[in-house]
Amino acid sequence: MKIYSVFDPEFHAYGQIVDGMEDTIAALLEALAKTPQGEAVAYVPEEPLLQNLPEMQVIADHCYGGMPVQLGWCNGHNTKLNCLEYHRDSEFNLGTENFILLLAKQSDIVDGVLDTAKVKAFWAPAGTLVEVYATTLHYAPCHMDAAKGFRVMVALPKLTNTDKPDIAPKTSEDQLLWARNKWLLAHAESSEARQGAAVRLEGVNLDIADSI
Repeated sequence: MKIYSVFDPEFHAYGQIVDGMEDTIAALLEALAKTPQGEAVAYVPEEPLLQNLPEMQVIADHCYGGMPVQLGWCNGHNTKLNCLEYHRDSEFNLGTENFILLLAKQSDIVDGVLDTAKVKAFWAPAGTLVEVYATTLHYAPCHMDAAKGFRVMVALPKLTNTDKPDIAPKTSEDQLLWARNKWLLAHAESSEARQGAAVRLEGVNLDIADSI
């Protein structure tokens, strides 16, 4: 699988690089490096080591225009797609190591289903603050170096990815709602599908292990 850079023109439809925040990034990376990392992928929506930094407010003000935000992390080792998700807002990612994002466009969903052939891979250098647009489908990062894995900060509006609201489904999109502000398309091979997530990814469950 071809792996583009987030600095390549191909990335422009999926997100952008945030500039001018070098001091903020340095403080966030120092705290992020202290978060735990195992072999499996783990996600924490809000991490006190990050949330209690003055730089949290910088992210709130300059990335979200003053909205309440949560700074969490997604750490571990991974090379597979498994699922794709989207939110109503952009997500901001920052890694202590180089990492890869598997991305697609929400507009590529046809009749509620996405063909995994539409997915593209983009690698982000360590220390680069990346915005992933709200209309970009994404999920857990992938590592570039199995010996290092990844530690990636995940900035989102407050309460995103927390408990799913207790609502009766009304729209077809409600079938994808997996958590608060989180709509999920699962591949049949994923653990999320076994937990009841809607199977809406058709095609190969992409694995980039041979491409890195």
